[in-house]
Amino acid sequence: VGPYVLVTPNETRRKQLQQIAKKELDDLEQWKKEHRPGPITLVPQRLGGNESEARVRQNQQIILMQSKYQKKHKREEYVKAKKAAEEAEILKKKAIQREKAERLEVKKRQEEMQRREMLLEDQKYKTNELLSRLDVGLPKSDSCQIANPGPESTTWKRSHAHKQALREDENRRLEEMRQEQRRKAELLEFKQKQEEETRTRALKNEQR
Repeated sequence: VGPYVLVTPNETRRKQLQQIAKKELDDLEQWKKEHRPGPITLVPQRLGGNESEARVRQNQQIILMQSKYQKKHKREEYVKAKKAAEEAEILKKKAIQREKAERLEVKKRQEEMQRREMLLEDQKYKTNELLSRLDVGLPKSDSCQIANPGPESTTWKRSHAHKQALREDENRRLEEMRQEQRRKAELLEFKQKQEEETRTRALKNEQR
Protein backbone atom coordinates (compact mmCIF):
# COMPACT_ATOMS: atom_id res chain seq x y z
CA VAL A 1 0.00 0.00 0.00
CA GLY A 2 1.38 3.34 -1.11
CA PRO A 3 1.34 6.53 0.95
CA TYR A 4 -1.83 8.64 0.96
CA VAL A 5 -2.85 12.16 2.06
CA LEU A 6 -5.86 12.81 4.33
CA VAL A 7 -7.66 16.02 3.33
CA THR A 8 -9.56 17.73 6.16
CA PRO A 9 -13.10 18.87 5.10
CA ASN A 10 -13.75 22.62 4.83
CA GLU A 11 -16.45 23.28 7.42
CA THR A 12 -17.14 26.80 6.15
CA ARG A 13 -17.75 25.58 2.58
CA ARG A 14 -19.93 22.75 3.85
CA LYS A 15 -22.15 25.08 5.87
CA GLN A 16 -22.54 27.40 2.90
CA LEU A 17 -23.70 24.51 0.68
CA GLN A 18 -26.17 23.35 3.32
CA GLN A 19 -27.60 26.86 3.67
CA ILE A 20 -27.98 27.18 -0.12
CA ALA A 21 -29.74 23.79 -0.30
CA LYS A 22 -32.09 24.70 2.55
CA LYS A 23 -32.93 28.05 0.93
CA GLU A 24 -33.74 26.30 -2.36
CA LEU A 25 -36.01 23.81 -0.58
CA ASP A 26 -37.80 26.63 1.22
CA ASP A 27 -38.25 28.51 -2.05
CA LEU A 28 -39.70 25.32 -3.65
CA GLU A 29 -42.22 24.89 -0.83
CA GLN A 30 -43.20 28.57 -1.06
CA TRP A 31 -43.70 28.27 -4.81
CA LYS A 32 -45.92 25.18 -4.35
CA LYS A 33 -48.06 27.05 -1.84
CA GLU A 34 -48.44 30.05 -4.15
CA HIS A 35 -49.27 27.95 -7.20
CA ARG A 36 -51.61 25.52 -5.46
CA PRO A 37 -54.75 24.91 -7.62
CA GLY A 38 -57.92 26.43 -6.28
CA PRO A 39 -61.31 24.83 -5.80
CA ILE A 40 -62.96 23.28 -8.86
CA THR A 41 -66.28 24.79 -9.80
CA LEU A 42 -68.50 22.86 -12.25
CA VAL A 43 -71.87 23.67 -13.63
CA PRO A 44 -74.48 21.37 -12.04
CA GLN A 45 -75.79 18.78 -14.48
CA ARG A 46 -77.82 15.62 -14.34
CA LEU A 47 -75.87 12.37 -14.57
CA GLY A 48 -76.87 8.73 -15.13
CA GLY A 49 -78.81 9.09 -18.37
CA ASN A 50 -82.48 9.73 -18.82
CA GLU A 51 -83.72 6.92 -16.55
CA SER A 52 -84.69 7.28 -12.96
CA GLU A 53 -83.04 5.46 -10.10
CA ALA A 54 -86.08 3.23 -9.59
CA ARG A 55 -85.98 2.23 -13.25
CA VAL A 56 -82.26 1.48 -13.05
CA ARG A 57 -82.80 -0.66 -9.92
CA GLN A 58 -85.61 -2.50 -11.67
CA ASN A 59 -83.42 -3.18 -14.71
CA GLN A 60 -80.65 -4.47 -12.45
CA GLN A 61 -83.12 -6.79 -10.73
CA ILE A 62 -84.38 -8.07 -14.10
CA ILE A 63 -80.81 -8.71 -15.30
CA LEU A 64 -80.03 -10.57 -12.07
CA MET A 65 -83.15 -12.76 -12.41
CA GLN A 66 -82.35 -13.48 -16.05
CA SER A 67 -78.82 -14.46 -15.08
CA LYS A 68 -80.16 -16.85 -12.43
CA TYR A 69 -82.64 -18.32 -14.92
CA GLN A 70 -79.93 -18.79 -17.54
CA LYS A 71 -77.72 -20.58 -15.02
CA LYS A 72 -80.64 -22.78 -13.98
CA HIS A 73 -81.51 -23.48 -17.62
CA LYS A 74 -77.89 -24.40 -18.43
CA ARG A 75 -77.79 -26.71 -15.41
CA GLU A 76 -81.06 -28.38 -16.47
CA GLU A 77 -79.79 -28.77 -20.02
CA TYR A 78 -76.59 -30.36 -18.73
CA VAL A 79 -78.54 -32.79 -16.52
CA LYS A 80 -80.89 -33.60 -19.41
CA ALA A 81 -78.02 -34.20 -21.84
CA LYS A 82 -76.25 -36.40 -19.28
CA LYS A 83 -79.43 -38.41 -18.69
CA ALA A 84 -80.01 -38.76 -22.44
CA ALA A 85 -76.44 -39.99 -22.90
CA GLU A 86 -76.89 -42.54 -20.10
CA GLU A 87 -80.20 -43.74 -21.58
CA ALA A 88 -78.60 -43.99 -25.02
CA GLU A 89 -75.77 -46.03 -23.54
CA ILE A 90 -78.29 -48.30 -21.79
CA LEU A 91 -80.28 -48.71 -25.02
CA LYS A 92 -77.08 -49.48 -26.88
CA LYS A 93 -76.14 -52.16 -24.34
CA LYS A 94 -79.66 -53.60 -24.50
CA ALA A 95 -79.50 -53.66 -28.29
CA ILE A 96 -76.16 -55.46 -28.16
CA GLN A 97 -77.56 -58.02 -25.72
CA ARG A 98 -80.68 -58.43 -27.87
CA GLU A 99 -78.58 -58.96 -30.99
CA LYS A 100 -76.47 -61.52 -29.15
CA ALA A 101 -79.60 -63.34 -27.99
CA GLU A 102 -81.06 -63.26 -31.51
CA ARG A 103 -77.83 -64.54 -33.02
CA LEU A 104 -77.77 -67.30 -30.42
CA GLU A 105 -81.39 -68.16 -31.23
CA VAL A 106 -80.62 -68.22 -34.97
CA LYS A 107 -77.59 -70.41 -34.30
CA LYS A 108 -79.71 -72.81 -32.24
CA ARG A 109 -82.31 -72.95 -35.01
CA GLN A 110 -79.65 -73.61 -37.62
CA GLU A 111 -78.17 -76.36 -35.49
CA GLU A 112 -81.66 -77.82 -35.04
CA MET A 113 -82.24 -77.67 -38.81
CA GLN A 114 -78.88 -79.32 -39.45
CA ARG A 115 -79.69 -82.00 -36.91
CA ARG A 116 -83.06 -82.63 -38.57
CA GLU A 117 -81.45 -82.73 -42.00
CA MET A 118 -78.88 -85.23 -40.74
CA LEU A 119 -81.70 -87.27 -39.20
CA LEU A 120 -83.65 -87.19 -42.47
CA GLU A 121 -80.53 -88.15 -44.40
CA ASP A 122 -79.97 -91.04 -42.01
CA GLN A 123 -83.59 -92.14 -42.39
CA LYS A 124 -83.33 -91.79 -46.14
CA TYR A 125 -80.16 -93.88 -46.17
CA LYS A 126 -81.77 -96.58 -44.05
CA THR A 127 -84.90 -96.55 -46.20
CA ASN A 128 -82.85 -96.87 -49.38
CA GLU A 129 -80.88 -99.68 -47.81
CA LEU A 130 -84.10 -101.46 -46.88
CA LEU A 131 -85.57 -100.98 -50.33
CA SER A 132 -82.33 -102.18 -51.90
CA ARG A 133 -82.58 -105.35 -49.85
CA LEU A 134 -86.16 -105.81 -51.01
CA ASP A 135 -85.10 -105.24 -54.60
CA VAL A 136 -82.40 -107.90 -54.29
CA GLY A 137 -84.97 -110.45 -53.10
CA LEU A 138 -87.35 -109.80 -56.04
CA PRO A 139 -87.02 -111.60 -59.44
CA LYS A 140 -85.44 -109.74 -62.33
CA SER A 141 -87.68 -108.83 -65.24
CA ASP A 142 -85.04 -109.69 -67.87
CA SER A 143 -84.22 -113.14 -66.45
CA CYS A 144 -87.61 -114.57 -67.17
CA GLN A 145 -90.65 -113.51 -69.14
CA ILE A 146 -93.95 -113.65 -67.27
CA ALA A 147 -97.13 -113.25 -69.19
CA ASN A 148 -99.23 -112.27 -66.21
CA PRO A 149 -97.66 -110.39 -63.30
CA GLY A 150 -97.65 -112.41 -60.15
CA PRO A 151 -97.77 -111.35 -56.54
CA GLU A 152 -93.94 -110.84 -56.44
CA SER A 153 -94.09 -108.33 -59.31
CA THR A 154 -96.92 -106.51 -57.58
CA THR A 155 -94.86 -106.36 -54.36
CA TRP A 156 -91.87 -104.93 -56.23
CA LYS A 157 -94.01 -102.25 -57.82
CA ARG A 158 -95.51 -101.35 -54.48
CA SER A 159 -92.07 -101.11 -52.86
CA HIS A 160 -90.78 -99.04 -55.76
CA ALA A 161 -93.76 -96.69 -55.54
CA HIS A 162 -93.34 -96.46 -51.76
CA LYS A 163 -89.66 -95.68 -52.20
CA GLN A 164 -90.40 -92.99 -54.75
CA ALA A 165 -93.09 -91.50 -52.51
CA LEU A 166 -90.69 -91.42 -49.55
CA ARG A 167 -88.07 -89.68 -51.65
CA GLU A 168 -90.52 -87.08 -52.87
CA ASP A 169 -91.86 -86.52 -49.36
CA GLU A 170 -88.35 -86.10 -47.94
CA ASN A 171 -87.35 -83.74 -50.73
CA ARG A 172 -90.53 -81.75 -50.21
CA ARG A 173 -89.96 -81.51 -46.45
CA LEU A 174 -86.33 -80.46 -46.96
CA GLU A 175 -87.38 -77.78 -49.41
CA GLU A 176 -90.06 -76.53 -47.01
CA MET A 177 -87.55 -76.41 -44.17
CA ARG A 178 -85.08 -74.47 -46.34
CA GLN A 179 -87.78 -72.02 -47.38
CA GLU A 180 -88.90 -71.62 -43.76
CA GLN A 181 -85.33 -70.96 -42.66
CA ARG A 182 -84.90 -68.43 -45.48
CA ARG A 183 -88.13 -66.66 -44.51
CA LYS A 184 -87.08 -66.54 -40.85
CA ALA A 185 -83.69 -65.09 -41.80
CA GLU A 186 -85.33 -62.43 -43.97
CA LEU A 187 -87.84 -61.61 -41.24
CA LEU A 188 -85.05 -61.34 -38.66
CA GLU A 189 -83.04 -59.05 -40.93
CA PHE A 190 -86.10 -56.87 -41.57
CA LYS A 191 -86.80 -56.71 -37.83
CA GLN A 192 -83.21 -55.71 -37.07
CA LYS A 193 -83.39 -52.94 -39.69
CA GLN A 194 -86.63 -51.63 -38.18
CA GLU A 195 -85.16 -51.66 -34.66
CA GLU A 196 -82.04 -49.87 -35.90
CA GLU A 197 -84.16 -47.21 -37.62
CA THR A 198 -86.28 -46.82 -34.47
CA ARG A 199 -83.19 -46.40 -32.30
CA THR A 200 -81.74 -43.88 -34.75
CA ARG A 201 -84.94 -41.82 -34.77
CA ALA A 202 -85.16 -41.96 -30.96
CA LEU A 203 -81.56 -40.77 -30.58
CA LYS A 204 -82.16 -37.94 -33.07
CA ASN A 205 -85.29 -36.87 -31.21
CA GLU A 206 -83.47 -36.91 -27.87
CA GLN A 207 -80.55 -34.93 -29.30
CA ARG A 208 -82.97 -32.43 -30.84
